[in-house]
Formats: sequence, structure tokens, C-alpha cells
Amino acid sequence: MSAVFFDVDTQLDFLYPAGALCVAGAEEIVPTLAKLTEFAAARKIQIISTTDAHLEDDAEFKVWKPHCVAGTFGQQKEAVTRLAGMLVLGPAMPVSAPQIIVEKRALDAFSNPHLSPLLDALRADRYVLYGVVTELCVRCAADGLLRTGARVELVMDAVKALSKSDEESFFRDFQVRGGILTSSAAVLNG
Repeated sequence: MSAVFFDVDTQLDFLYPAGALCVAGAEEIVPTLAKLTEFAAARKIQIISTTDAHLEDDAEFKVWKPHCVAGTFGQQKEAVTRLAGMLVLGPAMPVSAPQIIVEKRALDAFSNPHLSPLLDALRADRYVLYGVVTELCVRCAADGLLRTGARVELVMDAVKALSKSDEESFFRDFQVRGGILTSSAAVLNG
């Protein structure tokens, strides 16, 4: 089974209290994010990482306060989620990078026109999904990944939500649509 780990927005502005748009408690998942990254690297499992890369005047800032502005400290990925040799996805798809960064200016990673062709080229039959924010960007990623027809597993102890009730609603919908809820222990030991 060919797997891809799909890491959503594990950026400093979201993960830590000093971040511009911190998700409460997100720093608690950082050790789990590190383990997932190390596991994938050791087994040469492809990692696709989405990152917000906003312009200073992005439309999203009418809804959310400014965050993850391209080139700022807060826009950086947490160090434990970065691999040497990572490449930013562009029109010419990298084929040998251990980690591919998909930059986006909207909640949905699939707003980047290069993501779907990349997934088509990778032909994964399993996606292991994690990151922040569960009921927003992770949900959008889950929706797009489920549309591929591949198995999509959401690592419940490697996500963090803004709203517990919205997260629970997403989990129910995700399962109804064929998604699988799992844990990091199951992924790392399976």
C-alpha cells in the first residue's frame, strides 16, 4: 500500500501561544507531530505539507486576523515537522523530495492548482492526515483527499480544533463519508 502523510498547516502562528492566530492547546500536539515526521522520514514515506503563505492584504484577513504572512517568523513550519530537502510545489512537480510544501492563501489546500496533479502523479492509496485547525483547514484537506477515492485516516491525537462541537461534527461527517479515525500509536505501530 503506498501511503502519503498529509501535514496541514503546522506553522508557528497556529501552534504556539505567541503565534498570531494560535489554536489553544496546539503546542500539546508538537511531540506527536515530531514522531509522525520521524516515522515517515525513516520509512521514506512521502510527506505533503500545506502552509498558509498569505500576502499582507489577503481577503482572509477580513475574517481572521493577519497570520502566516509569507516570509514572517510565524509563517514558518515548526522545526520538528520539516525535513531536509523539502521543496515548495510549483508548476514543475518535484518527484524526489521527501517533503513537498503546498503553499496556499485560502483555507482549502486544493485552492493551489498544483496539488491535485501532484496527488494524481503520486497515486497513493492511503493518506494519513493531521495538523491544524481540525474543523477548518484539516476538514478542507480531508474533503479533497476523500474525493481521490483513497483511504484517508485522520490522526485524532495530532489535530487541534477551535471548537470541540465543530470538531465532533466534522469527525462524524468524515466517518460517514468513509474516513477513518485513528491514533498516532496505531499509525506508528501498524
